[in-house]
Amino acid sequence: MNKIKKWNQALLVGLMAATLAACGGTEEKGTAKAEQKVDVIHWKMVTTWPKNLPGMGTGAEALAKNIKEMSNGRLDIKVYAAGELVPALEVFDAVSRGTAQMGHGSAYYWKGKVAAAQFFSTVPFGFNAQEFNAWIAYGGGLELWEDIYAPFNLIPMVAGNAGVQMGGWFNKEINSLEDFKGLKMRMPGLGGEVLKKVGASPINLPGSEVFTALQTGTIDATEWVGPYNDLAFGLYKAAKYYYYPGWHEPGSAVEVIFNKDAFAALPKDLQAIARAAVKQANLDMINEFTARNNDALQTLVNEHNVILKPFPRDLLEALKKASAETLEEVAANDPNSQKVYESFKNFMAPVSEWHDVSERAYINARADD
Repeated sequence: MNKIKKWNQALLVGLMAATLAACGGTEEKGTAKAEQKVDVIHWKMVTTWPKNLPGMGTGAEALAKNIKEMSNGRLDIKVYAAGELVPALEVFDAVSRGTAQMGHGSAYYWKGKVAAAQFFSTVPFGFNAQEFNAWIAYGGGLELWEDIYAPFNLIPMVAGNAGVQMGGWFNKEINSLEDFKGLKMRMPGLGGEVLKKVGASPINLPGSEVFTALQTGTIDATEWVGPYNDLAFGLYKAAKYYYYPGWHEPGSAVEVIFNKDAFAALPKDLQAIARAAVKQANLDMINEFTARNNDALQTLVNEHNVILKPFPRDLLEALKKASAETLEEVAANDPNSQKVYESFKNFMAPVSEWHDVSERAYINARADD
């Protein structure tokens, strides 16, 4: 009996093994085969940032990593810093023509191609980060942005914000509006147009060229971002005067652009994952800059003897007046800019009123002794 029982057990085991083999092997092997059959989509992301730049460069890397993890490896994105695949200021064209499927930069770099793009980066004396995000999400900003980029086969999204920037690095003390006249200053976008009105000469340079230009005297001054980035760039080695506030970039938005055809070809779930990851990146960047900037500022002042100063009041008043004139002129010369500017103004008026009795009032109360 025992021999028959053992024989029956052996037969049963053999039959089970044969059945599993016919169905593709054990569950473990079947899972492995299923995993091997998953199609991996490989993309390229080109950026305007130097490699490993804190905040922006590292933000692009983190975004690619999050998309890969959220998609369980189905969307694998290789990040290229400025100059590795295309020059910094050619990111827009590279994504538009499909050389890369994604780009990471800031919209004001493309003002020579799309004048209205500047409004989706930052506006002098305009939105701060919180206000900009609100305009994009609930004020019609995103729809305008998408319409303006559509002819270039691009889909834009907000992928970060550096918050209120610093006014910049100068190789001489700024005591009045007169000190701005003749100044060669690195400043892209609408801020650069404002500089012209007060007698300065704006220079548009990618981040990788800023330090050398300032150190060699090619430029007299530069804005970059804020203490966190500026410390990493070593700009204190090239100039000692560090001014605030950053009137030209009160809420500096970072954009991701997708090649429209490449994005449309993604499965719907991967499209949703990409959108969700970009939203997360947008929140994370402003959080990081808020957390890091003051420690970096203290290092600049206390360890590197940087001279921290506010801009003179008369200079800020002149810059504000010139900014209003510049915005009107840009809008008058381009129908798309006119549409965006009207939306910008219509949203800014009520949100400023609200912040006068909320954010501003609270900060002033907190500062009172």
